[in-house]
Amino acid sequence: MKKFTVFVLVISFSLFMLLRETQLDKLDPGTGKTIIDDHVHIAGLGYGNSGCFINKDMRNNFRFPLYLWSMDVTENELIKHGDQILVKKISAKIARSKTVKQAVILAMDGYVDSKGEHKGQLNLQATQIFVPNDYVAAETAKYDNLLFGASINPNRDDAEQRLLQVKKQGAVLIKWIPSIMNIDPADKQYTSFYRLMARLKIPLLTHTGMEKSFANAKNELADPERLKLPLELGVTVIAAHIATTGKTEGQDNFSRILPMLKKYPNLYVDISSLTQANKLNYLAVALKEKAVKEKMIYGSDWPLIFFPMTSPWYHINHISIADAWEAGGIRNQWDRDIALKSALNVPEEVFLRTQTILNPVNPAARLIDKAFGK
Repeated sequence: MKKFTVFVLVISFSLFMLLRETQLDKLDPGTGKTIIDDHVHIAGLGYGNSGCFINKDMRNNFRFPLYLWSMDVTENELIKHGDQILVKKISAKIARSKTVKQAVILAMDGYVDSKGEHKGQLNLQATQIFVPNDYVAAETAKYDNLLFGASINPNRDDAEQRLLQVKKQGAVLIKWIPSIMNIDPADKQYTSFYRLMARLKIPLLTHTGMEKSFANAKNELADPERLKLPLELGVTVIAAHIATTGKTEGQDNFSRILPMLKKYPNLYVDISSLTQANKLNYLAVALKEKAVKEKMIYGSDWPLIFFPMTSPWYHINHISIADAWEAGGIRNQWDRDIALKSALNVPEEVFLRTQTILNPVNPAARLIDKAFGK
């Protein structure tokens, strides 16, 4: 009798797990493995001659060990294998995803002085994080499922030359966090830089809204209205996080971007970080706005898609208990993120739109170019 009971329990549990796995597959928004994540961060400490660094303020900040943990890497691993081990791990995780086929790995330029005797030069003391373009270009070229997201501070003396260089290296976008890079997107001295971006058809992915991930930030520089200049000069702009945090001139940044989405056909928004604990309800609110929904593209803001920063259970007022249970049981971080955002009613076209905005180079073409020395 005891053996029969145990047998029944084992069979029941097996059927439950099989059913649950089947239900989890239903959370795929119907796209298959076709999604591109436009927003994946990396960092490094300079091991393996990567050229990466994090300044003293960030190293001593309480967030530093948390970031290492969230990236699934230890400093000992970085010492032994070089910063490159992190990129390798990301590629492996993407390879195991059932929904995401590629991710844009973001370089991060530093704080560059815009005036004074050191105008145009990198200010190492004020730079909180630095991830070189050459490093990211070289590492992403090793993996078909990774794309190169460049970062160029337009305050640099040779910003336009750098832009031409990253285009040759296959960059699919330029990434800014204005509030930590000392970039005012509305500064007319960037006009020539913007015109070159438009001519090269390289989109600008830029942080909008309050920045809370770093030791300090000039949040006024992330006002979405400061993006009008590049938009008017023809640059395709992706406003990261839909400006869903903070206020400017007493007005919510989210409210400031809404009329812009209707006015500028070349303005898009990504939904990265919108399931985090500090941004609850923002995605549900944004999806009610037709102008926003039609301009959304998918981004994760990896590595900030880990518990306790994100959890399906935080959204139980918008999704069912069954959806929370199912999404929470998915191991792969990207698949879990897709499942949660699908449960929150993000439309299928949002997950597919990144492909049309970035127009990434076919990996096979990249290999052919490499073979012929292009």
